[in-house]
Amino acid sequence: MRRVAVLKPEDIETRLFIDGEFVEATSGNFFDDVNPATEEVICKVQEASKADVDKAVEAARKAFPAWSLSTSASHRARLLHRLASLVEKHADELALIESVDSGKPISSIHTIDIAGVIRILHYYAGWADKIVGKTIPVDNPDEFFCYTRKEPVGVVAGIVPWNYPLYLLVLKVAPALTCGCTVVMKTSEKTPLSALKLAHLIQEAGFPPGVVNILSGFGPSVGSALAAHPHVDKISFTGSTATGRKIAEAGLVHLKRVTLELGGKSALIVCADADLDRAAMIAFYGLFPNSGQCCVASSRVFVQESVHDAFLDHLKTFVKTHLHLLCPQDKACTQGPLVDKIQFDRVMKYIQQGIAEGATVAMGGTEKEGKGFWVMPTIFTDVSDDMTIAKEEIFGPVICLLKFKTADEAIDRANESHYGLGAGICTKDIGLAYHCANRLKAGNVFINCYNTTDIAAPFGGFKQSGYGREGGEEGLFPYLEIKAVYSKVDHPSDVLPGESAC
Repeated sequence: MRRVAVLKPEDIETRLFIDGEFVEATSGNFFDDVNPATEEVICKVQEASKADVDKAVEAARKAFPAWSLSTSASHRARLLHRLASLVEKHADELALIESVDSGKPISSIHTIDIAGVIRILHYYAGWADKIVGKTIPVDNPDEFFCYTRKEPVGVVAGIVPWNYPLYLLVLKVAPALTCGCTVVMKTSEKTPLSALKLAHLIQEAGFPPGVVNILSGFGPSVGSALAAHPHVDKISFTGSTATGRKIAEAGLVHLKRVTLELGGKSALIVCADADLDRAAMIAFYGLFPNSGQCCVASSRVFVQESVHDAFLDHLKTFVKTHLHLLCPQDKACTQGPLVDKIQFDRVMKYIQQGIAEGATVAMGGTEKEGKGFWVMPTIFTDVSDDMTIAKEEIFGPVICLLKFKTADEAIDRANESHYGLGAGICTKDIGLAYHCANRLKAGNVFINCYNTTDIAAPFGGFKQSGYGREGGEEGLFPYLEIKAVYSKVDHPSDVLPGESAC
């Protein structure tokens, strides 16, 4: 048996991070944090309440004037670069904590999550001194001068999910801090530990107290209190569409700025002329490595009729040779368990519903024996568009193959979804690829690849997949307000006799 790293109790932080200090929850309550691979309790985590939300928001509000007005852009950039260096230095600790807490394979945490966090911090640090206004060419320049300022929106509440706990937290924190905002972040109660470890690095990097606050707790208490708090100016939420609606409704009361990155039921279109080996690889990496727990996962794969059976064979072979369900801390592991029992039961229910509605299980469809919340990689064929598994987000290692005749038919069917986060096309015909890219109703379209996102590009969805963008220059916009400033222009001829024009 291969040796794997073991998480030590002294490496785990369970307290809340408020106003630059680690503090106990006001209520004195705790909740169990469970290892999804073994079902063992890792630790008991401090459970924040509304009282803690009030303290964190007050700390952020108190820190805002100095951070936004008195701290230079170059200094904010230095702190973000310093934090990136600390994340790199502590990469092994962060990856181990995240792997034990979430069940994600430690190898992919290193190559995707931790590497992504470092890139995000450096990228947005580079933007800090490039957030500038404009000089406006007004109609009456002899009388008035006009310019614009981009100013931070204020106190930001960020609510992050459990599928990419550290990455998605930093994806909200970095641009907000770059713009001069202060933040209160709520972790998922399923995966709080890596964010609380990051808080130590934030403290070590030298961020002023109150600029970043991190709370662990539950949505109905902490999330709702943040969304409804009168002193929170903006909410950035990543999670389910159902919860996103509640966040949007809460934000409406005080007309808060809201960014929502929600669910998806993304489609990958495989045309008859595609390289089937490559297409199988693309379909595999579009869904399985994070156990299907990815908002942009290509869970619907439309395959042209003439190559459907051949593609299925290629996909099954690729899955068998590349998917290894092992201890997530084993570097050879490529698929971990689902995050908890709730998610496990949900995915198994969808699999049973797919079978009941007439779909065929071509692979998997069962749980893995033993402890943990493991679901075997599952491929469904004979799937029709009206089946539940083809319409609803499953958020598990379940892929549906659907046959099509023409590319336009596939596009129309791919677009027949409430969601619009991602879409992909596999074809050697680049003209057809761009035709599909232009017509697919999704915020992110991939040609002969999938989920190859980059922090320099905007990411977000159409329709019920949310609104607003994260990543790229566009990722700064939700954290900024634009102010127009007008000034009267005085001329020497306007100066009264006896007065100096200088």
